[in-house]
Amino acid sequence: MREEDNSIGFPEGRTGLTSRWGLRGVIAVLLVVAAGTIWFTNAWLTARFSETTRVRTELRSALYTGNLLSELQRTSVVPLLLARDPALISALSGNDFSGTSARLISAQKEIAAASIKLLDASGRVVGSTDRNLIGTNYVQEPFFVEALRSRDTVFTVSPSPQGAYEFTYSRTVMSDGRTLGVVVVGADLTRLVRSWAGISDAIAVTDSEGQIILSTEPRWRGLTLPEALAVRSAPSAIARAFQVTADWAATPADAYVQGRAVMQSETRIPFRGWKMIAFTTYESVRERVNAVLAMVIMGFAILLAAVFYLLSRRARVESEAWMRESADLRALNQRLTREIAERERMQKELRVAEQTVQQSSKLAALGEMSAGVSHELNQPLAAMKTYLAGARLLLQRGRAEEALSSFQRIDDLVERMGAITRQLKSYARKGGEAFEPVDLRAALSSALVMMEPQLRSRTIRLQRNIPRYPVMVYCDRIRLEQIIINLLRNAVDAIRGMRDPAIEITVSAGSHAFLSVRDNGPGVSDLENLFEPFFTTKKPGEGTGLGLAISSGIAADFGGRLTAHNASDEGGRGAVFELELPLHDPGHKAGTRLAAE
Repeated sequence: MREEDNSIGFPEGRTGLTSRWGLRGVIAVLLVVAAGTIWFTNAWLTARFSETTRVRTELRSALYTGNLLSELQRTSVVPLLLARDPALISALSGNDFSGTSARLISAQKEIAAASIKLLDASGRVVGSTDRNLIGTNYVQEPFFVEALRSRDTVFTVSPSPQGAYEFTYSRTVMSDGRTLGVVVVGADLTRLVRSWAGISDAIAVTDSEGQIILSTEPRWRGLTLPEALAVRSAPSAIARAFQVTADWAATPADAYVQGRAVMQSETRIPFRGWKMIAFTTYESVRERVNAVLAMVIMGFAILLAAVFYLLSRRARVESEAWMRESADLRALNQRLTREIAERERMQKELRVAEQTVQQSSKLAALGEMSAGVSHELNQPLAAMKTYLAGARLLLQRGRAEEALSSFQRIDDLVERMGAITRQLKSYARKGGEAFEPVDLRAALSSALVMMEPQLRSRTIRLQRNIPRYPVMVYCDRIRLEQIIINLLRNAVDAIRGMRDPAIEITVSAGSHAFLSVRDNGPGVSDLENLFEPFFTTKKPGEGTGLGLAISSGIAADFGGRLTAHNASDEGGRGAVFELELPLHDPGHKAGTRLAAE
């Protein structure tokens, strides 16, 4: 009987083993077929979609070329019309240029030219849409010399001081066979470049000598195409790995722009031998190819899942049989029951602990606010003490009128303390309630008046770099002055003990409004935690560590930011705090306030 059992069991084991190896062979074949199908599909779709993208790029280049020629042709007519303008001829003949610039500005608005200049016979600018150029001499410039030689409208390309190129049409102004001057009209091609940058990946226009004169990449201007393509930053190891992964199945790239593989197409411009070169990335191609590949891979994945299901079915049946008869599972079930009860008890304790933590957080917030009140009121109180001492001396000397000014300042400080207590709630919530247009220069002046006692208590060299024009921001003036006072106070504390203490304050405006406070102290050792609440490098009792944290929160409420770095990074010494705020736009006042709230 035992032999019969062995004889029967042996074939069954051999059959199961053969079945498993057969299924594994099917999986291997399926994987090979899947890899070949994916590779072929990727190659075919990549070639097809790449050609479609190239044709689309060529059509777009043709449209750009037409726009460029249209702009040049439209501008080329303007010098001829202006050269025959009786008003300009009369101004050059009589040397009366009082209304010339205004007339040129009016003409510029009508024709949308980049610039218009009127030069007399000596090459001096006597009228211009940019009044700052009046009086400048262009006697050696190509647009002036070639216009005098040809006596016809000439086109010139010359580099501008900003690093770009100026495209100008110029023509002599004649009267009775006598040359009176030259009118120069600049074509506004930068507007076209900005529109290209919003649609295409990269566009470059080269002249007859192969030099790039227009490009959506500012660093390319003035270079040849090979030199421009070589200008790129070295990618990191991670960036190179991602690039190789992205381009593993793409067709060989024509060029690389900013480390990305691109296809290059060239279009001839029927104007002075110019060419337009367009660069298009393979990202759109890869997206469409990957969408199809994802569907193919999903199909093979379903097939593999079915095969794996067949492989695991017998093992799952055997495992379930053993699990039903195993005593270990019953013991495990008992342990799980006990663990579930223990976990329910721990969850109840966790809810109690969470309530305790919430109560502790409320108490910590109350402590933080009280510390903030103490910190923010310390400055006005110190200033009031100084003004009271000065008023006492003035009264003792019989100078009562001068003492009244000190009392007036004390009254202003009392009002300011009331405003600070009203505004301190901004540290606990976002937004503000007193937003208005504020001149950053005026806020700085008020803060300096506030800090006058501390600045006069010792010899401090204070340097202010402030523009003559207003720098308007939309914020709460009291809280803005609060930020500036905190920065000035930190600077005064930082230069304590320095032999030649100095503070430099700079106000500037560009895309945003900027205020910089630089000192020549020892710098900041821990920049990462500088804006954290209760972090301070001062001795105990000298600071609460809330000034910069509150200032950073206020700057964020205004839609700006407060940053800091050591001047040693720039070759100097000390610390530099920079406040960046959005410039005030009267047309978007409501939107700005809503964003702050």
